[in-house]
Amino acid sequence: MAAPWLENLSESLGSPEPAIRLILSILVGYPFALIYRSFLFHQPATVIHLFHTFSGLALATFNFAGSQIYHSAVCILVQFLMLRLMGRTVTAILSSFSFQMFYLLAGYYYTATEEYDIKWTMPHCVLTLKLIGLAFDYYDGGKEPAQMSAQDKSAALPSVPSLLEVLGFSYFYGGFLVGPQFTLRSYQKLVARELSDRPGNPPNSMVPAAKRFSLGFLFLVIFAIFSPHYQESYYMTDEYDAQPFWYRCVFIMIWAKIILYKYVCCWLIAEGVCILTGLGYNGIKDGKPQWDACANMKVWLFETTPLFGGTIASFNINTNAWAARQVFKRLKFLGNKMLSHLSTLLFLSIWHGLHSGYLMCFSMEFFIITVERKYQALVRDSPVLTSLVNGPLYPLLYILQQFIHWLFMGYALVPFCIFTYDKWLKVYFSVYFCGHVFFLVAFLIIPYLRKAMVPKKEGSSHKQD
Repeated sequence: MAAPWLENLSESLGSPEPAIRLILSILVGYPFALIYRSFLFHQPATVIHLFHTFSGLALATFNFAGSQIYHSAVCILVQFLMLRLMGRTVTAILSSFSFQMFYLLAGYYYTATEEYDIKWTMPHCVLTLKLIGLAFDYYDGGKEPAQMSAQDKSAALPSVPSLLEVLGFSYFYGGFLVGPQFTLRSYQKLVARELSDRPGNPPNSMVPAAKRFSLGFLFLVIFAIFSPHYQESYYMTDEYDAQPFWYRCVFIMIWAKIILYKYVCCWLIAEGVCILTGLGYNGIKDGKPQWDACANMKVWLFETTPLFGGTIASFNINTNAWAARQVFKRLKFLGNKMLSHLSTLLFLSIWHGLHSGYLMCFSMEFFIITVERKYQALVRDSPVLTSLVNGPLYPLLYILQQFIHWLFMGYALVPFCIFTYDKWLKVYFSVYFCGHVFFLVAFLIIPYLRKAMVPKKEGSSHKQD
């Protein structure tokens, strides 16, 4: 049963109780981090692991009642046993990947509804990547240094971790519910007091953590104010259908901007917790400590970029980096970057859930990014277009490009947020599949634009024998 104070808070804020529990759980990471800094920083590793384990379990209990809290424990234990019993083998990699993904997908299947629900599968999808990454990093620990990239070397595990280490890493309150992704090696460095700008002492990270918290709280306020006016349910109403075409498109654009703030605020606030503990420490650059090791958002880039690729580069950074390192780069044996890219997006689609909307969203992402890169190459290769974008008309071009960017970013997000094909098809029909038409036409005409605007290279006009 829900506590009366939670019911009252939920009613006063106009938000579902699970969402209130989630936000409170992310916020409580700050007092947990202060306890760690003040009382546990110099304690033995065992004490720190236990604190992280039980604090994470407490958050799980607060958010997910009954047997739901056992799902994470089962997967952590199975993963640990695989590392112990199978060692650094391809079998361990395949077994870990198969088991963790199967468990997650089974959870999606048995708990799926037509709405976005906050349930045990939400933190479990974060945990799934952690545990699969753990298997990869342990496998990499057996490779020769020459076989690994610098990133792989920093994450590789020289020895099998203890069960307590894996538990502390998995349940760490700064990343258990909504991320960010980080490696076990980073967690081990945190426990060993190595992640600090003051070696051997708590990091001087109070101000950087407060800045990320403040920024996250600002986005939370914006989302709380505007989200009631831009609900996905409006797409299903006769009122939406009765609006003119331009209004429907603009609604999609503004709705997308607001709905993404739901993720932005959670990630920024969680990042502040990681910075406060020291996990966000990323070394010294130009004499200043860097606190972006756990950054999941580049807020300025997110707000100002007119490029689809820029939004992707600024959003959910750690998950994208995980997918790039653990999926895309490990598919190098395919010998085809496009095939590796498609496979990575397919994995991310399935990882998000079983609804058709995820597959449609990531398919649109691939197509949009492909078209955008072709036009970027066209602008670079065309002196006329290069001078145009560097000329006095650029501000007007920027506004136009930004409008196109956010309109079709929202268009691609529609199936991601309303899941089932009958609903997102209804929205797409209401705007006449304008996103698909726009990018298909853009894709088809680019050879003719390139022929007209890119000067031929010397010798290209000569006939070949």
